[in-house]
Amino acid sequence: MSAVTFSTSIQDQLQFIDQRIRQQAGDEHHPDLGSALDHLLSAGGKRIRPTLGLLVGNMLGAPEEKLITLGASVELLHTATLVHDDLIDGALLRRGMPTLNARWSPAATVLTGDFLFARAAKLAAETDYLPLMKLFSETLATIVNGELTQMFSARGVIDRNNYYNRIYAKTASLFEMASLAATMVATEDEEVRASMKAFGYEVGMAFQIVDDILDFTGELSTVGKPIGSDMLNGLVTLPAIYYAEANPNNEDILSLPSGGWKDTNRVQRLVDAVRQSEAIQNAMEEAREAVSRALIALEDAPASPEKEALENLAKYIVNRNV
Repeated sequence: MSAVTFSTSIQDQLQFIDQRIRQQAGDEHHPDLGSALDHLLSAGGKRIRPTLGLLVGNMLGAPEEKLITLGASVELLHTATLVHDDLIDGALLRRGMPTLNARWSPAATVLTGDFLFARAAKLAAETDYLPLMKLFSETLATIVNGELTQMFSARGVIDRNNYYNRIYAKTASLFEMASLAATMVATEDEEVRASMKAFGYEVGMAFQIVDDILDFTGELSTVGKPIGSDMLNGLVTLPAIYYAEANPNNEDILSLPSGGWKDTNRVQRLVDAVRQSEAIQNAMEEAREAVSRALIALEDAPASPEKEALENLAKYIVNRNV
């Protein structure tokens, strides 16, 4: 299954979203902001978050202009977090292309991310709906708090709750926001809003779990970053947690909380061990369970091509190149 399966019907709307994003640099701003936006957009990506919002909104009959504005806001917010993440992690490649901080100074990179956050907030405000602005600000705070937690309280930590909280903050919160925001401009029905929020949450959690699996099993050309990079940064993700639970006395596992992740040879042994164990399959099963819960949340939605596309999107999450 490819991304085209669930995004064919909204290609024109996705192009409008890209146009809105490119317009955010504007003639009145520093010219390098325009080139930075072009660089970030040309890096690709499947626009899954705005796609999620468009499909949910179209299914529920939301105004198209508000969906496009929201989609641009969500994607800009996501892009801003990536700009800062890459700088924090010292990453020089994303999706196989140089990151912004590989080309610019740290100060210029931070300021560009700040600009993108500001323009994302402006777009969210253009919906003229105060609860949406509150949702936007709460989501941004969740993401930033999660990044701080990851920096100061996650290195070498082997703990499921720590992991689930991190991936909610890092990824699922924005999926949840995209789905809920689109629902909020379509209906005031609280049950529908709760269902679509749950759908976004579960899809987002599954998406990050699969990303974390790909960090062990993928290829550099597919993942866009070195295999095992999470562990090299001290981040113990779900496959490694499963392996640790099955091998609690493993010397390499025992070393992680005290900084063993700084030893590249040790990390390589661990990555190889995880790859050869049942941990990958166990983590994938957990991602599939999240997708199953997402599909249950979608059951009462009106039958439509968009509902079918959302089902395909959820299934695509766990059928990427693992």
